[in-house]
Amino acid sequence: MPWWIWLVLALFMLGMIVAGLVYAGIYGLRALKDMSGVAEQVGERMSAMGEPAEAGDSPEPPLFTQPLSVAQERYADTYVAVLRRKAAKRERHTQAWSRWKRFNN
Repeated sequence: MPWWIWLVLALFMLGMIVAGLVYAGIYGLRALKDMSGVAEQVGERMSAMGEPAEAGDSPEPPLFTQPLSVAQERYADTYVAVLRRKAAKRERHTQAWSRWKRFNN
């Protein structure tokens, strides 16, 4: 092979290496900028966890530490809500069915 072909190949290789380094540098700087924002958010949340809670902000104690009647009441309330949603859904379907029957007859 003539010497000038080797020169073209070597220049092409060097050009690709430089382009790769520029590409990696640009996206590396962009990633650093994004990570600094994430680190700032994490720092804010970590400092908020270290602050004492206000009196009105205290969470409810875990359910397993409360009397069984509390869990029973919650379950009953939730079950009532589920039954109401099912009844409302059934009512909507019944109304839609009656409208469909009127429309098609």
